[in-house]
Amino acid sequence: MADTPVTFLPLGAIIQSLNVGGINIVQGFNSQADYEAFNGPYYGETIGRVANRIKNAQLDSLNGGKSYALAANNGPNNLHGGVVGWGKRVWQGPVPVGVREIPEVGSFEGGESVKFTLLSEDGDEGFPGTVAASVVYTVGKQKTPEGKEAVVLGIEYEAELVDGAEETVINMTNHSYFNLTNGPSIEGTVVTLATNVYLPVDDGGIPTGGPAVFSKVPAGGEPFVLGAQEPDIDDCFVVNEAPSTVPIDTRGLPLTKLVTARHPESGVHLEVLSTEPAFQFYTGKYIDVPAVNGLPARGARSGFCVEPSRYVNACNVDEWKNQMLLKKGEKYGCRIVYRAWRD
Repeated sequence: MADTPVTFLPLGAIIQSLNVGGINIVQGFNSQADYEAFNGPYYGETIGRVANRIKNAQLDSLNGGKSYALAANNGPNNLHGGVVGWGKRVWQGPVPVGVREIPEVGSFEGGESVKFTLLSEDGDEGFPGTVAASVVYTVGKQKTPEGKEAVVLGIEYEAELVDGAEETVINMTNHSYFNLTNGPSIEGTVVTLATNVYLPVDDGGIPTGGPAVFSKVPAGGEPFVLGAQEPDIDDCFVVNEAPSTVPIDTRGLPLTKLVTARHPESGVHLEVLSTEPAFQFYTGKYIDVPAVNGLPARGARSGFCVEPSRYVNACNVDEWKNQMLLKKGEKYGCRIVYRAWRD
């Protein structure tokens, strides 16, 4: 994808850079080896099979009531697909797949697209069934109403259960960390969330009940500023409060603008849109990356995440389970769009 502001790696189908007005607004490293050695925060990774946490590192009931033990890599819980989730595996690609449109984002220049694919074997990290997964990235540019040039990155996920079981669970997302100044902290970033409704969680990050109001941020649509330490957020916000209506393939649903962010110092703006019913918003409290190969050390609050997804631990909650349950003959899918520009 020559002459584009975005670069990718086959490892984890990672988004390595997203350059906006001379600033790379996503955190990462200069080489695949550095990602392999230092990427504890999951910078830029395509997360699967199941993003976020699974309670007690176990799938309670699939394929006729069977339970499946997973790796407990986040306290007692499974996180981001396990020890070697999809973000830690080398994907096939990038393969050019021509010029594509990004539905609902308006006209734009470019549209060059590449595809990464991964075959996840039956029993991969404990999950049942062989799954064929893919991600297509589409890059273009468009003008904002103010006449600024915006970079548009479209992401489309697809997964299909091809062998080894009659059903499995899927919840893919991208785990990019954004920093709109490329400085040491996200302090001063002005953020607006689509909603202040979230899933209350226990100390391990597992939901304890259905959607409730999150007190740390204002009502949806009201901006707030990320300070040096507060608000400290690592929570799943809900834009569709009717979980039974969420299809396994959300690609046909309209895009929702989940998060907008801007930094007055750099003049960089970011919008994150998706077809997903929820999103994890994380202010980076646990980032701890040493200085490596010319890049500075990165610590707490050096980036923030927006992870469009299904409800956390939906695979083990009967009322939520359908949104993650992939049966043979069906396809999982979702779409995410990043749009960014500089004043």
